[in-house]
Amino acid sequence: WSLVTGHWLLKMLNLLCPSMYVKSVTDIDTERLKEQGYCYIMIDLDNTLLPWGEIKFSPEVVAWVEKTISRGFKMCIVSNASRKRVKFLSEKLGLPFIYYAGKPCKGGFFRGLNLMNGNTERSVVIGDQIFTDILGGNRTGIMTILVTPVKKREFFTTRIMRKFERMAIYLLKIRGFFPEL
Repeated sequence: WSLVTGHWLLKMLNLLCPSMYVKSVTDIDTERLKEQGYCYIMIDLDNTLLPWGEIKFSPEVVAWVEKTISRGFKMCIVSNASRKRVKFLSEKLGLPFIYYAGKPCKGGFFRGLNLMNGNTERSVVIGDQIFTDILGGNRTGIMTILVTPVKKREFFTTRIMRKFERMAIYLLKIRGFFPEL
């Protein structure tokens, strides 16, 4: 019985493990991603591209999005936030969007792929949470990149989940699965 439990735990830990871990989206080398064959990016909004609850992107994030698009990437925002918020902010960047994505369920990611006419093999999911962005992206078969949250201020349920996230990341690190920052 412990072998079955161990296998299940290992499988779950792998689903929570990002392919890459970076401090900020601006640290992601899109030129390298392009060389590796990736050309579609689904990216979270709150605490990935800008602080939760805020409505202004930093000039560095805007420049990174523009540079990424100029390299031939198709991008889409995939967020669990409301239509009003996601639409308003996506329009500022000129990106298509999925709101109320239901992450970590696969549906929001598949809707994002459809918006970009993309496929799982050439796509990347970027986000700040392992239980939504990373778990959902990995379950969908898409390469995942975890970013450090932009700010500590977050929705109250996210703050609760961060405690479980820290525990999961600790387990991933001691098992040697979690990529270094």
